[in-house]
Amino acid sequence: MDAAQTTISSPVGAAANVASPSTTAASKPKPCCVCKDEKAKRDECMLFSNAKDPAADCKSLIDQYRSCMSGFGYQV
Repeated sequence: MDAAQTTISSPVGAAANVASPSTTAASKPKPCCVCKDEKAKRDECMLFSNAKDPAADCKSLIDQYRSCMSGFGYQV
């Protein structure tokens, strides 16, 4: 029974941490320190795109970056 209790309590504890962003707001990482790979790919695409509209050409990478940042509580 101890194994079942441990299995049940672990996801609940993890869900509690995710469900309460206000308590983790003080420990939220700086925006410059998260999603570095997504940001680098987005920036490289925007800088070196030969399309008329680089934003449209790189939309999928931009969306990936936004999704990553929103996972850390940032709206970009």
